[in-house]
Amino acid sequence: MSIAKTIEVTASSKKSSEDALKQGIAKAAESLENITGAWVMDQSVKVNKGKIVEYTVRMKLTFVLK
Repeated sequence: MSIAKTIEVTASSKKSSEDALKQGIAKAAESLENITGAWVMDQSVKVNKGKIVEYTVRMKLTFVLK
């Protein structure tokens, strides 16, 4: 039997939403083992003078407990 836990993570990037997602998962993986999935809950951007300057992704990560 396995038990999984879900946490919420927010990550941002100046490159893209995909980069924010990758960075968020990579950073979480530094302290969490057995991450099995991510669910993107929300995405947003910061805009300055009509241009996107930052992408933010809010996600839930699922990982299996030992």
